[in-house]
Amino acid sequence: MNTPLAVAANENLAEISNVLIYSSMAVYMLAFFAHIAEWTFGSRSKVGRTAAALTARAGAPAVRVRAKGGGTAVLDRPEVVTRSAPGTRDVPDGPGAAGGTEKGDLYGRIAVSLTVLAFLLEAAGVATRALSVKRAPWGNMYEFSITFSTVAVGAYLVLLALKKNVRWMGLILVTSVLLDLGIATRWLYTDSDQLVPALDSYWLWIHVSTAIICGAVFYIGAAGTVLYLFRDSYENKLAGGGTPGRFATSILERLPSAGSLDKFAYRINAAVFPLWTFTIIAGAIWAGDAWGRYWGWDPKEVWSFVTWVAYACYLHARATAGWKGRKAAYLALFAFACWIWNYYGVNILLNGKHSYSGV
Repeated sequence: MNTPLAVAANENLAEISNVLIYSSMAVYMLAFFAHIAEWTFGSRSKVGRTAAALTARAGAPAVRVRAKGGGTAVLDRPEVVTRSAPGTRDVPDGPGAAGGTEKGDLYGRIAVSLTVLAFLLEAAGVATRALSVKRAPWGNMYEFSITFSTVAVGAYLVLLALKKNVRWMGLILVTSVLLDLGIATRWLYTDSDQLVPALDSYWLWIHVSTAIICGAVFYIGAAGTVLYLFRDSYENKLAGGGTPGRFATSILERLPSAGSLDKFAYRINAAVFPLWTFTIIAGAIWAGDAWGRYWGWDPKEVWSFVTWVAYACYLHARATAGWKGRKAAYLALFAFACWIWNYYGVNILLNGKHSYSGV
């Protein structure tokens, strides 16, 4: 039984959690501006341009340049490499948002440092929220959202720590996290409270936590897929002799090649798909304990299964010759759209047994 002192302590913890979440939003905003500065001031250096876009082509027409002393030197004409899909293009990755410059790299490091600080503040806010209710901190949409963005940023920082080339995702990630937290604090906020009996189960720790992890990692894969489509169009235009606009060139030439982005998105989605399979199985077991049936075609159950089918089709399409590249990418984005609908649309617009979780 909660004493007045315990209730007051829990309310204080809930208030501290809110302060930490808002503080993390402020730091994420600073990280956003730092990432903008990285892209703005990280113009590509001569060395970066040469490494990222040019290769020497054996037998190419020679270029004669005037050397010191009045003589001439003969150089091979460089070839602009424009494609990176297996067997058709072979493009090296771009130099990243920093553009290979010291100034751009400085802003990028500041942005990453601010992102780490914001992540720690947000994670502390999630943990404090859990302490205020003495349960898993994802019993409603507000708690799910703040945990979702925390896990997404954590996954990004883990990839950075593993020396993966993902700093180009920083601006997109921070922007979407600010959007997620803005929606959560403005429209989804719910006061700390205990769960209804059906949710008060150890399966909450298992089923919902894996759903959050899957969604966060699926988001990173979707971001890579979107950038793949833009970069692939850019490379196609270059291969066809076209001239992309100055803004598109400034951004897209610094990204990894289309082939690298495509491979990145595929590996991310393939790695987390088994966990999504486990999430659905765990949900069915929990439904059996709570409602006496494992499957009842509840809207949440249906759309979880539709999402699973969509990602399964995407992974299968990657192994099918006619569905590689852009077709498979569109399917991956459709699968992630199903996940987003399953979270926002099903929870808010459709009625079912999961509706009692509220917002």
